[in-house]
Formats: sequence, C-alpha cells, structure tokens
Amino acid sequence: MKNLRITVNGTAYDVQVEELGESAAPAVVAAPAAVKPAPAPAAAPKSASATEGEPLKSPMPGTILAINVKAGQKVKKGEVLVILEAMKMENEIVSPKDATVSGVNVSKGEAVNSGTVILTLA
Repeated sequence: MKNLRITVNGTAYDVQVEELGESAAPAVVAAPAAVKPAPAPAAAPKSASATEGEPLKSPMPGTILAINVKAGQKVKKGEVLVILEAMKMENEIVSPKDATVSGVNVSKGEAVNSGTVILTLA
C-alpha cells in the first residue's frame, strides 16, 4: 500500500493505493474524456475598506438574519455583530475584540458557507 495526498480544488485528501503485482491481469481502461477546467467564479466587487483588517468568518453554513453593525462602527469585545441562522437556530456572531468594522461583506438574507468572510475588523 502507498499513502498519497491528493489535492482537489484546494482541499487535501489522504488516500491509500494498493499496488498490484505483475501477476494480476491488467485492467482495460477506456481513454479518459477531455476535461475542461471549470471557469473561475466571478469575484464580487468589494470596496477597498472591505478587504482591510482581520476577517471574521462564518463558523458554519447558514443564512444571515441580521447585521447589527455598519462599516466604520466601533465595537466592543463580545458585542453581537451578526445573527446567523443555521439548522433552525439563531447563532450570535460576536466580536472577538474591541475593534472598528472596516467592511461588511454579506447582506441580510444571504446564504453563506462555513469559512465565508462575513465582515472585517480593524
């Protein structure tokens, strides 16, 4: 067995592959079809202020129910910034530190994935 790491779309997978000896009958493999790489998704235009600072990412997939802050607003550690609905539960996303909101990257009602940048703090 060989242990290999394969990366697909930026995600690494550890796999085990068994080498077959020469006594094994060779498998008949059809020629692979031509595969075109998927086009890169169009990036949403963002203001310069939305990219400056520390990103605050969604901890889970869900829907944005409320955004309690605006760009330029000062926030305190523990203050509720966004309410995220996930699995029919409302989750409060709070500020990890005293900071200023440098940009809001989502809108109310938007579906987000785990790791999506919700807003940035400076």
